[in-house]
Amino acid sequence: MLLLWVSLVAVSALAIQAPGAGEQRQGAAKAPNVVLVVSDSFDGRLTFHPGSQVVKLPFINFMKARGTSFLNAYTNSPICCPSRAAMWSGLFTHLTESWNNFKGLDPNYTTWMDVMERHGYRTQKFGKLDYTSGHHSISNRVEAWTRDVAFLLRQEGRPMVNLIHNRTKVRVMERDWQNTDKAINWLRKEAINYTEPFVLYLGLNLPHPYPSPSSGENFGSSTFHTSLYWLGKVSRDAIKIPKWSPLSEMHPVDYYSSYTKNCTGRFTEKEIKNIRAFYYAMCAETDAMLGEIILALHQLDLLQKTIVIYSSDHGELAMEHRQFYKMSMYEASAHVPLLMMGPGIKVDLQVSNVVSLVDIYPTMLDIAGIPLPQNLSGYSLLPLSSETFKNEHKVKNLHPPWILSEFHGCNVNASTYMLRTNHWKYIAYSDGASVLPQLFDLSSDPDELTNVAVKFPEITYSLDQKLRSIINYPKVSASVHQYNKEQFIKWKQSIGQNYSNVIANLRWHQDWQKEPRKYESAIDQWLKTHMNPRAV
Repeated sequence: MLLLWVSLVAVSALAIQAPGAGEQRQGAAKAPNVVLVVSDSFDGRLTFHPGSQVVKLPFINFMKARGTSFLNAYTNSPICCPSRAAMWSGLFTHLTESWNNFKGLDPNYTTWMDVMERHGYRTQKFGKLDYTSGHHSISNRVEAWTRDVAFLLRQEGRPMVNLIHNRTKVRVMERDWQNTDKAINWLRKEAINYTEPFVLYLGLNLPHPYPSPSSGENFGSSTFHTSLYWLGKVSRDAIKIPKWSPLSEMHPVDYYSSYTKNCTGRFTEKEIKNIRAFYYAMCAETDAMLGEIILALHQLDLLQKTIVIYSSDHGELAMEHRQFYKMSMYEASAHVPLLMMGPGIKVDLQVSNVVSLVDIYPTMLDIAGIPLPQNLSGYSLLPLSSETFKNEHKVKNLHPPWILSEFHGCNVNASTYMLRTNHWKYIAYSDGASVLPQLFDLSSDPDELTNVAVKFPEITYSLDQKLRSIINYPKVSASVHQYNKEQFIKWKQSIGQNYSNVIANLRWHQDWQKEPRKYESAIDQWLKTHMNPRAV
């Protein structure tokens, strides 16, 4: 096997012939292979300047130089399962009702990979999928169901770092490396022999934070873990310490998120810088696994015949806005990497159009020459990235100048909707009236520190009307409220007499056990509000 830590010199030696400008798209029978690598929690801003200055990502840079990078790509829901459900279905979150990490697609749902297989592609997938229902912990789903309850409980451990003091330790996230090895082994032993085109999916868990101890101050997945080897890829001097609003001035939803994520306490500048440095180091390890796939394709003489796509389900706040994890519409959480390279893909192109993960479904089918279904939420990215699409007018009218993202899970106490346009980001909550909206001008305020919704009422109104034309978000929010109560009641009834003991020992146990009767009473009051008394 090639060394995992191949140098930039070796990478630059991988020459890919750029397709000629007059090259025609291949028919379905001669369609290219496709490899899709999807990581978890990768901040898309690290793939372009100035974010790219903080950590060495040689293989992402290689893809940028040899392909097309999308500068404004977004998740359709900043949490694992709903985001991946959108990517695999090509539909917005509210259309599949993928409300939280427990509620995703039906296991038998027809994905783009299923369609490609029916049209003659050989298919294989390794690693993290996480787009179907039924996964994640009891704590995670109960926290999502009870987010409307009138209490405030810490649900995560205080974010922390853990260092392996070994300058040669490369394989830190062993499970991801094992899945990468499996994918490479499949390419070498299976894919190389196929006469039909193939599509390979590799899902990585990195750079998602690691699980923390199940009891005590640190619980949940709040540990940023790496080795000295990967820390050496980070430019510590380039790490930016994010500005925080005072707790008293935070948007109420942001405050709820910060509190439940255990981030309202005091953090030293060193703590914050370490968390961010360790996160960037985890991104460097992710890049190396992407590189192993690229190097294997090159070694097998498949790189010129294969379109490689890299993206992530969402980003990572890494202490921006006094939070870690995701579950937020801020850039660090919602902005994802999206890069494509291979036959027919434009070289060294940066696309500024806003796009999102639902666009992957139609793009995969378009690459394969398969007609696109009419009901998809997404649009093919080939008109923005392919050598063969030359009509500027057609491109502008194909993908709309906006993307939609929505969130209905834990650590946020209101359904959240984000409309991203050219330089505006509009965020609406719940029914559109009970929680104040947010408006950010990303061209002048890239750190999203100044909410200008009140300053620009006409723009706020216009964007809200546009959002409502895409999604009836007050109605969706009401549906989620009802779903949460119904699911909680079913769970409570399934627990029976053990309910009080079980709910007191979930991830919020440290706060809950101080006043258990108070919190049980708050849940009882919540269940009685706008619910059928017989159901309660």
